[in-house]
Amino acid sequence: MRYATFSLPADSAFRLGAVVGDRMVDVAALTRGEAPSSLLALIQEGPEAWQRLRAAVDAGGPAGYALSDIRWHAPIPRPPKNVFCLGLNYLAHARESAQARGREVKVPEVPVIFTKAPTTVNGPFDDVPVDPAVTAQVDWEVELGVIVGVAGRDIRAQDALDHVFGYTVINDVSARDLQSQHLQWFKGKSLDGFCPMGPVVVTADEFGDPQQKRLTSRVNGETKQDASTAGMIFPVHTIIEWLSKGLTLEAGDVIATGTPEGVGMGRTPQEFLFDGHVVEAEIEGIGTLRNRIVSR
Repeated sequence: MRYATFSLPADSAFRLGAVVGDRMVDVAALTRGEAPSSLLALIQEGPEAWQRLRAAVDAGGPAGYALSDIRWHAPIPRPPKNVFCLGLNYLAHARESAQARGREVKVPEVPVIFTKAPTTVNGPFDDVPVDPAVTAQVDWEVELGVIVGVAGRDIRAQDALDHVFGYTVINDVSARDLQSQHLQWFKGKSLDGFCPMGPVVVTADEFGDPQQKRLTSRVNGETKQDASTAGMIFPVHTIIEWLSKGLTLEAGDVIATGTPEGVGMGRTPQEFLFDGHVVEAEIEGIGTLRNRIVSR
């Protein structure tokens, strides 16, 4: 299944949708209001609710809307808590980050975790607002997003993928100058709108192996990142195992699994995003984010 959150030109209310072919099925209309009204609510109801909705969508119903006639929103517009993020989870990116900062390359021995505030979450095709008085070094980072479906603590690696509801695309937009000033990553990662997400969440059963997907990013049509999730230092099951040690992961939690090499900070000379630039982040089997940088 491919789930999304959308609204209509004449009605700004968020709706839960299922993408079937080139149509957006309105779940509320399909189920006559019996299904959860949001993707987060669906996830939190658990596997039985997922199965019921899948059966309803497979059985067919209202034709829905053309994808060009709706407005897309982040699948989970407001996560229940901060987005969990991994830093330096691809070897080549760890090298380029160390070189950019003039540091020795150190391959992480355990996952490097930070978070982004829920207010960073942005739509898959919405503008990314940038205040030039706050940052002048805005960077791109395409990442595979993991949506937790079944809560758990101290999850074993062999069971970890059973806790995943689905996968999405995340652009971990970053203010590199703020990262340097604050000597940590939270502030530079947490400016409003700095986490475009979507356009859909693909359920785990349809997505397949999360370690065999191509991910790319482009700026104004020029490819900047082109890699495979096979290059993760810590694969998804290890991330979930490590993150859940002594820490309960809850249904609807979002995990961004790190970015490969090719970010602007790591280039010579360095490249950053400015007003009017268009950034695309794409992952095989999910889709593409397309966001314009707008100075405000």
